[in-house]
Amino acid sequence: MELTKNFEHSPAESKWYNHWLEKKYFKSTPDGREPYTIVIPPPNVTGVLHMGHCLNNTIQDILIRRARMQGKNACWVPGTDHASIATEAKVVQMLREKGINKSSLSREEFLKYAWEWKDRYGGIILQQLKKLGCSLDWDRTTFTMDPDYYDSVINVFIDLYNKGYIYRGKRMINWDPKAKTALSDEEVIRKEVQSKLYYIRYALEESQKSKIKSQKSETDSQLTTHDSPLTTHDYITIATVRPETILGDTAIAVNPKDERYKNFHGKFAFVPLINRRIPIIADEYVEMDFGTGALKITPAHDKNDYQIGEKHGLEIIDIMNDDGTMSEDAELYIGEDRFEVRKKIVKELEAKGHLVKIEDYTNQIGFSERTDVAVEDRLSLQWWVDMKKLYRPALEAVINDEIKFYPARFKNLYRNWMENIRDWCISRQLWWGHRIPAWYDDNGRFVVAKTEEDAKKLFSKGVISDNDQYSISDAKLKQDEDVLDTWFSAWLWPIEVFKGYSHPGNADIKYYYPTNTLVTAPEIIFFWVARMIMAGFEYMKDTFPGEPKKWKPFHDVYFTGIVRDELGRKMSKQLGNSPDLLGLIDKYGADAVRFGIMISSPAANDLLFNVKEESTLKQGSFFINKIWNALKLVKIWEAKQAASHEPRAAGFAVEWFENRLNQAKSEIEESYKDFRLSEILKTIYSLIWDDFCSWYLEWVKPGFEEPIDANIYNKTVDFFEELMQLLHPFMPFITEEIYHELKGRKDGDDITIKKIKPIEIIDEDISRLGEDLKLLLSDSRDFKKNNDIRINESIRRLTLPKIIFGNDSSIYRIIKKQLNIEDLSFTEEETEEMDDKIERTPSTEIEKNITEPKMSSSVTTTTTIAPFKDYQIKYETEQRIDKVKRKEELEKELEYITGFLSSVEKKLSNERFIKNAKPEVVETERKKKADAEANIKTIKKSLGNL
Repeated sequence: MELTKNFEHSPAESKWYNHWLEKKYFKSTPDGREPYTIVIPPPNVTGVLHMGHCLNNTIQDILIRRARMQGKNACWVPGTDHASIATEAKVVQMLREKGINKSSLSREEFLKYAWEWKDRYGGIILQQLKKLGCSLDWDRTTFTMDPDYYDSVINVFIDLYNKGYIYRGKRMINWDPKAKTALSDEEVIRKEVQSKLYYIRYALEESQKSKIKSQKSETDSQLTTHDSPLTTHDYITIATVRPETILGDTAIAVNPKDERYKNFHGKFAFVPLINRRIPIIADEYVEMDFGTGALKITPAHDKNDYQIGEKHGLEIIDIMNDDGTMSEDAELYIGEDRFEVRKKIVKELEAKGHLVKIEDYTNQIGFSERTDVAVEDRLSLQWWVDMKKLYRPALEAVINDEIKFYPARFKNLYRNWMENIRDWCISRQLWWGHRIPAWYDDNGRFVVAKTEEDAKKLFSKGVISDNDQYSISDAKLKQDEDVLDTWFSAWLWPIEVFKGYSHPGNADIKYYYPTNTLVTAPEIIFFWVARMIMAGFEYMKDTFPGEPKKWKPFHDVYFTGIVRDELGRKMSKQLGNSPDLLGLIDKYGADAVRFGIMISSPAANDLLFNVKEESTLKQGSFFINKIWNALKLVKIWEAKQAASHEPRAAGFAVEWFENRLNQAKSEIEESYKDFRLSEILKTIYSLIWDDFCSWYLEWVKPGFEEPIDANIYNKTVDFFEELMQLLHPFMPFITEEIYHELKGRKDGDDITIKKIKPIEIIDEDISRLGEDLKLLLSDSRDFKKNNDIRINESIRRLTLPKIIFGNDSSIYRIIKKQLNIEDLSFTEEETEEMDDKIERTPSTEIEKNITEPKMSSSVTTTTTIAPFKDYQIKYETEQRIDKVKRKEELEKELEYITGFLSSVEKKLSNERFIKNAKPEVVETERKKKADAEANIKTIKKSLGNL
């Protein structure tokens, strides 16, 4: 069948992916082979494919396809995460569009809608991964709320609670007012913002008493601190970025070493607008050089203030509702949004003389990772994991390189976090997720149990206050309304995808665990990576008793970088700077997209993707075209094979490329060990584009209307196949297509399962000769170009020192053919081993500029001595020049460049351009001017010689 002009990616992608599925190449079951296992970082069930997914999953597919081609039992497990916050937000939005409020539904009714949404939209991203070519074992697809998985999460909670690792307590947490749920520290994104620093006066008690005595008011109850501006002796001034929180102030703190406030210790002040009497306390936490050195303390709304409040026994006043509006305890602006209150309270403070000044201020604020709203510090009763009881084995495994990080620099980040680990808030105020198995009676007493029946049994056995037996076997219990943090289920992922917790000791968990490589992003090193390691060491002891090295969840962790736009911004839906990945696949093909993302993505280094130019994707397309054109050339030769009359005719070319191929394979093998995947792709790219297409195919290409030696053709096809094998993990579709086009294949003979050939011995001498040959050809082509000799015009004679290439006649045939040389001669006497069919003419001196009788043309012969490495070579050239035609060409070129120079000079003479353009733009124009002037000088010189 005749090949198409270009590789048509869409039909090829559909054809080959369906073929791979039909052959069950991605399906894995335990057998006697070495396993190679990857578990996918489960994308959110709400997700659609974006550039970050493209990078992460392409890397995993590269590793799993290579393992498959190594003969290993490759298993890549897919799945999705239920994503409590994100999914609940999607369902709430869907209900709102239907005119339904979540508050009008029971929990059961809401969950019915949530499951319907999940069944309809939850698998979209997995289907999109097929478009990318990902070779996942789809029969193993797991969802974090599958029945067995759900039970495992609940049972782990109960187990940790019974061990004393989980507790319920009231502590400061991060609160998302939009999602109305607690967040872990890792779910809070710190952003630098431009704020305002407000300086506010607080009246002092002694000054207030004096003022009250001097006032002639009708009643004391009518007098407040804001009746008139206070003098500098009447108040203490604080600075705050959140003036709305003054309504919850219960103290003012100063540093005990601050001389300015020595006389204020133990005194009292009044909160503006609400006249609450609060103490002035001394605490070393206060920074003397921030603001005024006096700090308002709001224990219910700041983590640091809360600690100071506990230390000094301060009152805690919560002035906000769970949606970020002001509560009744705020006394003012009740029910109004926190940011609207900020605007109003500033105006009122100013109007009543309490606002001193406002300054611009740059600070960092925490935002919810999921809803992107400003997070509130809030005192809340939540469920917690005591991480200090779990972290030690997980820390030691990484520090001791039982689990290796790539790049290794992330070990220090990991160590720092683990050694300063905080307890993990695991409860979320949502309905979608794993419901906390805690059961309460009417008095708020609780037990932790899987079912209500089990809870009643525990209550009946329990000892309640005053040692009274408490029986609740007939009473109704209420289950905790909260669900578990999504990461509390995700930390079991490498275990439970093989049902290692729900069905301990099964064949899959014993065969596939621990997994080989985790590919993930550095930003979830604490969310997920650290916690999976903890879970592995906690829960795989019984499966592998006495084998602690098998308790870890994976051997290696490869950290990817972040995909950023041309301005360096992280790609996100909010910024609208993330391209339509599926659209790019439709436009360029999955192979080009995979190439584009991998060619510029060293491990853990961020990569810039130019959304407008899509340059690396275009580079991938050009690469595909190059390979396809090479295939078409080789297929032309297929019908022109002939038995060899000269076995050594192209012997060196074959030997050299075979050697170069093994050399590259060795480099690639070493790079895989360190996960230098971008470098591997660059090596393969150069091997194919330069070494195979630009050099080897040219060296073995037969002359016009000549046949190709059958042995050389077969070796060329073998080389092409092996190149496609090396490239296949990166670009699976084009490589499978070419593999089948090169030869007639039997059913089941597919590149995706074809085992890679072992690396053979590398001959350094052949490598050196090949590099010398490429250098000579490149230098000679440059010589032709610089001497205005067209590429297809011959060099009459080239004289070489024979020591460079020795007696290999096939090398000299390549030189003659590639450079179109009439004769080769040598500076040393030839040996009998030299192929006598290579013509040699002794070097002679030839006069320059011998002109023929016709005035319109001339023949110019030149002898040039040129350096080559440590030797000298001699070119003898002969050119026939049509003077009239050449003059016309040069004059036309001179006219064009003169006009171009004029336009550049006009731009450089424009003062407005020089003043407003970037320096590099101006410098580029100046370089254009210099280049044009140099070209004009060269052309004029050539015209003068005609």
